[in-house]
Amino acid sequence: MQTEESNVPAPRSAGLIAVVMAVASLLVPGGQVPAQAQARSKAQAQGQLDRRDPSNLTELRREAEKSAKELEEATKALEKRRAEIASSERTLKSKLSSLQQLEQRVAVMRQPVSQMAELLYQQPLMAGGFVPFLTGGADEKTLRALSDATQMVAVRQQAVEQTSTLYKEAERLAGEAQELRAGNLLAEAQLAAEVDTLRQRSDKIVKSLTAALVKLGIKIDKVGRAALGCNPLRAATADHYPNGLIPPSMLCPLQQKGQSLRADATIAFVSLNEAYRRRFGKAMCVTDAYRSLAEQQSVYYRRPGFAAVPGRSNHGLGLAVDLCGGVERSGSAEFVWMEKNSKRYGWFHPSWAYSSPFEPWHWEYDPKIDSLV
Repeated sequence: MQTEESNVPAPRSAGLIAVVMAVASLLVPGGQVPAQAQARSKAQAQGQLDRRDPSNLTELRREAEKSAKELEEATKALEKRRAEIASSERTLKSKLSSLQQLEQRVAVMRQPVSQMAELLYQQPLMAGGFVPFLTGGADEKTLRALSDATQMVAVRQQAVEQTSTLYKEAERLAGEAQELRAGNLLAEAQLAAEVDTLRQRSDKIVKSLTAALVKLGIKIDKVGRAALGCNPLRAATADHYPNGLIPPSMLCPLQQKGQSLRADATIAFVSLNEAYRRRFGKAMCVTDAYRSLAEQQSVYYRRPGFAAVPGRSNHGLGLAVDLCGGVERSGSAEFVWMEKNSKRYGWFHPSWAYSSPFEPWHWEYDPKIDSLV
């Protein structure tokens, strides 16, 4: 369904100037347009161009939000990976501990073999060699010595086999430990690089958005640096503060001097304001935007029945404005235009404001509506 606003295309300099000059030619004899009239037409056309709604303002905000979401997901992935790395490091530590224990066991097993070899050296099997044993003349002492030697050989062979097995296990553990450490370092480096790239992209988008806001008349600060309050990625941070107690640094100023809202509401309102300016040739008139708790109390007592209980107003959340300049009159051209077009920018006139109490001037911003259009 087309709205009134959708039927008003953004002006094109060449087309607009041609139309102005054509109209002027009908008023000047001979179809000649004086140079002064041409200059005036060009200036007017350029003025219209300068006031047009920037086509990329909402797109930039959404790109910034999308980038922030990707950054958040990547950061979570990095944190998860780091947790996995910590778990792997614990496994690695356990493996290295097992490796150390194996080396100690090998050393312990080597000791009796060495002692047995030394005993055989110090106490030869028999003074007469193997002859008595082979001729059947071996006595009990000789047989016991032979049995001891046989046992020592068997124990030595077992120790050699176990030592070989332990060395293989130690080699396997060392390889796994090295692979774990290398894999962990590589994975963390890759994720960290991805997060850094996304952060740079997010910062670049926010800077572009800030520049667009400044160009449209938003006074960020005296030197033009991006303020926290105009960063749409920090809009939700305002929810951390009680109603009416949001710090000024967390709010973004409107084009209307002295008024401010939270970042996403301001960005949407700027787009709405530029569309309104195209239609009516003037900026929207704002009497109230964000209200501190003290301001809410003042309005509540000065206008009983026409203000929310202090601490419960959407003005205190930086999500509402009170308008003038025609919008405050229900049924006016300005009010009807707002009804038809405001939701395209996330703004709406709440149902209660039609009757209880009747407040045609009160409009609110809903991020959910803005995300759907």
